[in-house]
Amino acid sequence: MAPDHEELSAWLRLLETEGVGAVTARALLVHFGLPQQIFASGFSALCKVVPEALARALLAPPGERVTALTDKTLQWCGEAGNHILTLGDAAYPPALLDSADPPALLYAKGNIDLLQRPALAMVGSRNATVQGMQDAQGFARTLAEAGITIVSGLAQGIDTAAHLGALEAEGVQAGSTIAVIGTGADIVYPARNRTLAHRIAAAGLLLSEYPLGTPAIASNFPRRNRIISGLSRGVMVVEAAALSGSLITARLANELGRDVFAIPGSIHSPLSRGCHQLIKQGAKLVESAEDVLEELRPSQATPRRAGAAPATHAAVALEPGLQALLDVMGHDPVEVNVLAERAGLDAASVAAQLLALEMQAVVEALPGARYRRLS
Repeated sequence: MAPDHEELSAWLRLLETEGVGAVTARALLVHFGLPQQIFASGFSALCKVVPEALARALLAPPGERVTALTDKTLQWCGEAGNHILTLGDAAYPPALLDSADPPALLYAKGNIDLLQRPALAMVGSRNATVQGMQDAQGFARTLAEAGITIVSGLAQGIDTAAHLGALEAEGVQAGSTIAVIGTGADIVYPARNRTLAHRIAAAGLLLSEYPLGTPAIASNFPRRNRIISGLSRGVMVVEAAALSGSLITARLANELGRDVFAIPGSIHSPLSRGCHQLIKQGAKLVESAEDVLEELRPSQATPRRAGAAPATHAAVALEPGLQALLDVMGHDPVEVNVLAERAGLDAASVAAQLLALEMQAVVEALPGARYRRLS
């Protein structure tokens, strides 16, 4: 799906004109209609909407850069699975149209039908704990199997786990995930997620508002968060520090009247503070996928397949000594010396048992010589 050459050239010419930002572009589109009609208008007509200098810039012939970008974009659209959606397209996501700042163009690679389905954004820390990654992956898998498309940002940490969980979903909802990226749709960032990006393009959807060839620019990533929240009925924050960028996505969702969910954690963990802050502000505390489905009116989603497991972790059979140590460990992070005192053992013995538990993925090591159980 792509506009024809003349239409696409007009869209790119408008959006690439220096001085035309999102607000100005929308004002021109509202006043004149499609971009072709903007450029067909006279100087005096344009001056009623924009300053004279910008009117002259708009009426100047497109330069070599815009011509080359148009040719490159048309070639990209000719490849299987690639699409460009304008604000006027029937396939443009309706949820995003309801947001305050919908992109004029969307570059989509993959299954654009996902843009019409109920979606939940799942975001969190790039430096997530093992527990946070497991939670995100488990929740995403269960929610995808219940008919909810998982939207995230392809970053390391929670984003990656959320996409992987949705890709693991079984049944008709397999691959129900959208990755909103902060680069051109022909660039993968971070590079270590290249394989994941290819999997999403094949089974889910990669989505960008940026022209092809746009590199990873820091300022683009906070802006793409408005698309993540705008596409979704709600935002779930899995792990986030007090000043995390994930809280921006949650704030944007709240401003749009979307639901905000947060998974609580230990009061001692820095990555729980952002979630606890959201809960204090009215976000729904989430302990299971069912908590989310209740708010998202699951009657509109596909029922979870029979026998599907909730987003929890299977218990591991442990030796009696290891189980006894785990029992006194609790669920908060704890230092080795404190745990040794609780268990009535020397620190060396406790350290050896913790290593055995870590190898069985029952506990994880944290900074500061602390450990936390995972189940």
